[in-house]
Amino acid sequence: MRSTSEILRGIMQDDIHPPYQEVLFIDTATGHKFVCGSTLRPKEREMFEGREYPVHRVPVSSASHPFFTDSQQFVDPEGRVDKFRKRYARASQTAKKSKTTERRTSPKGRPAKGKSTK
Repeated sequence: MRSTSEILRGIMQDDIHPPYQEVLFIDTATGHKFVCGSTLRPKEREMFEGREYPVHRVPVSSASHPFFTDSQQFVDPEGRVDKFRKRYARASQTAKKSKTTERRTSPKGRPAKGKSTK
């Protein structure tokens, strides 16, 4: 049986496509490994199922994404979710402060109509 790369070599034109090879993808969140054809050229190599493959590490795959795992919890080893939540919390606090100061004064800096100055 011919490999995928051998079949594609017969179909694709020479010298205009990047080289196609099997690459080992490793999910950094779960450690799940899978082999898939790709034009990536990673320098790191690792043995998997008796063969040596170039390795590309991915932060999320179907093994760790909540959509595919039916889990409500998302594992984020790189901290991007926490970073986003902190930034959003800071922005919402700033917006709340600016709204409260707008309510207390009119555009000219005087107390808003109907508010007592006593």
